[in-house]
Amino acid sequence: MAQMPIPSSGKIVRVENFVSKYVKARNVDIWLPENYNQNKKYAVLYMQDGQGLYDANITWNHQSWEVDDVITQLIAEHKIKDVIVVGIWNGQTERHAEYFPQKPYDNLTTVERDTVTAQLQRASRIKDVFNPISDKYLQFLVTELKPYIDKNYATYINPENTFIAGSSMGGLISMYAICEYPNVFGGAACMSTHWPGTFATDNNPIPNAFLNYMSAHLPNPKNHKMYFDYGDQTLDAIYPPLQKKVDSVMTTKGYSNSNWMTKFYPGDNHSEVSWNKRFHIPLTFLLKK
Repeated sequence: MAQMPIPSSGKIVRVENFVSKYVKARNVDIWLPENYNQNKKYAVLYMQDGQGLYDANITWNHQSWEVDDVITQLIAEHKIKDVIVVGIWNGQTERHAEYFPQKPYDNLTTVERDTVTAQLQRASRIKDVFNPISDKYLQFLVTELKPYIDKNYATYINPENTFIAGSSMGGLISMYAICEYPNVFGGAACMSTHWPGTFATDNNPIPNAFLNYMSAHLPNPKNHKMYFDYGDQTLDAIYPPLQKKVDSVMTTKGYSNSNWMTKFYPGDNHSEVSWNKRFHIPLTFLLKK
């Protein structure tokens, strides 16, 4: 059994090897705030890469989002509504395929798909032909995991209280989730979103495919909120020009300050330490009391 994270506040309940008919079984670590009360109702935040959310002592790189600390403080300051966090472990070897938005990929030409496979192979992310399975991953999330959470915990089940968040590829799948399931998710936080999809900046068809997809599928700004951010160090260094293009799509689709935020953090790199430092901002934006 994988080591349990020890939260500094609240409590973590692990569902070992949550079985799905869509994706391979994985652990789900549910964080409940201090004084969690089955007679109250809580908003729910679904988070990608559940291995790295709560406890730096047991993560592969000794970094963590310290989600429990950030949320506990915001709740104590009455800045956000009461919320539980569902940390979904990634599929490890399948992570890239699970988190890579599938429909934009399906719209590529055969030559463009071959280019993506070659770029991901060069970056040692895959060995075989690349096949995204994010539609199945989202089916697991929406039709299997969410009903389980709503049945076993005191949750609000409406989109206004259901949020999704992640960073890097986890940012991409969070964007894709709110576009594919706007009646399930009311808000998404996409941090250091990996707009290149691969790790090449030249001859890469992916960013445009994502932009075209968002132009056609962004959820209604009247009842959805979206947050993006990026730094400019390490992997984040390739994001600024791509995020600017995304921002122009957001504006075109009717998003404004009330329902959309993009933040640039000069000097921030691509790490849990950076995401932890600024996580309070999307939380306050999406879960404002």
